[in-house]
Amino acid sequence: MSALKIEADPAEVGLDAERLGRIDRHFARYVDEGKLAGWSVAVARRGRVAHLAHHGLRDIEAALPVEDDTIWRIYSMTKPVTSVAALMLWEEGALELTDPVAKYIPAFADTRVYRSGSAVNPGTVAAVEPMRVWHLLTHTSGLTYGFHHAHSVDEMYRGKGHEFGPPRGQDLATACDTWAGLPLLFQPGTEWNYGVSTDVLGRVVEVASGMSLAEFFAARILGPLGMTDTGFHVTDTDRLATLYGPGLRRNRALGDAITEEPTYLSGGGGLASTLHDYHRFAQMLARGGELDGVRLLGPRTLAYATRNHLPAGADLETFGRPLFSESVFAGVGFGLGFSVAVDPVPGRQLHGQGEYGWGGLASTTFHVDPVEELTVVFMTQLVPSSTYPIRSQLRVLVSSAVTA
Repeated sequence: MSALKIEADPAEVGLDAERLGRIDRHFARYVDEGKLAGWSVAVARRGRVAHLAHHGLRDIEAALPVEDDTIWRIYSMTKPVTSVAALMLWEEGALELTDPVAKYIPAFADTRVYRSGSAVNPGTVAAVEPMRVWHLLTHTSGLTYGFHHAHSVDEMYRGKGHEFGPPRGQDLATACDTWAGLPLLFQPGTEWNYGVSTDVLGRVVEVASGMSLAEFFAARILGPLGMTDTGFHVTDTDRLATLYGPGLRRNRALGDAITEEPTYLSGGGGLASTLHDYHRFAQMLARGGELDGVRLLGPRTLAYATRNHLPAGADLETFGRPLFSESVFAGVGFGLGFSVAVDPVPGRQLHGQGEYGWGGLASTTFHVDPVEELTVVFMTQLVPSSTYPIRSQLRVLVSSAVTA
């Protein structure tokens, strides 16, 4: 287990220490008011940690404090890790972004697209073009989530036992075959919708690499970066933060899953991690794909992945379906596995130009601002992440501390 430490006085890297202190005071009130049990945050600039804080409890019932080595369920912050894995394989020639998904998962060869009707008797049409790896990375595949409760296709997912995850005992390959047998929400490439795209991408990584997703992560990403406390299964449960819902009610139904050996390896939401570990992942991204002599991606690949890939430079507000996701929609586009800030004005957000990142279901979040050379990682355990405006508030608190 490893812990972060302060590496620079804020003034040395153009940050205002008093203003950074606002982060702690603001989110301490969240704990005092019974909104969050506890949290951790790390802010780094120019590759050096300038602000680090922990507050509150990782387990209210046991009165255990948040500590340096607390383990957090990061849910959809798994998605950038899976996306990096796919991009690594692309660099190596093991896959092409334009490859049909059916090349790796044959069940996707004959996908149908929803046209009309109920979940019981839907009308469908043939896909105009195949679903491709690029569609998975950009969430333009037509896949969805059962928990959206917004469309007949969502209902079909739930009918197959897929809401926040697959039926108990089902593995990733079987889940992908199930989704392939259901209609797509729309023709691939024509809209953006938050769904199981990155889970399917995880299966593509498995087939293309000849390794399980857990094996690939451990050997190619987590091990090389020293992310020794990150994985699909937590055995050191004493360090694991408790998962809470609104009103700080313990959520055992979701929370206990990470303590069991997984049958299903979710590239879209299966990892747990620590502040230290995810900070190292963010630093690798901020440094153009390399950290401490370990290079996962070339800088040109990462620059390409963190551009807005939505057609004609559209944002999620105009190209996406108005559903829950881990990002605001207005002024935010999407790259190859990351949200990408296009214009801070429409969403009334203090985004840096080209800032990219993502968040998780339990209100965790991270972002990288390549212009200001900033990385921010925030960990807590509250579902759903839409409960409070934590991310927009954190962004303002950090951005307003940049003075030079």
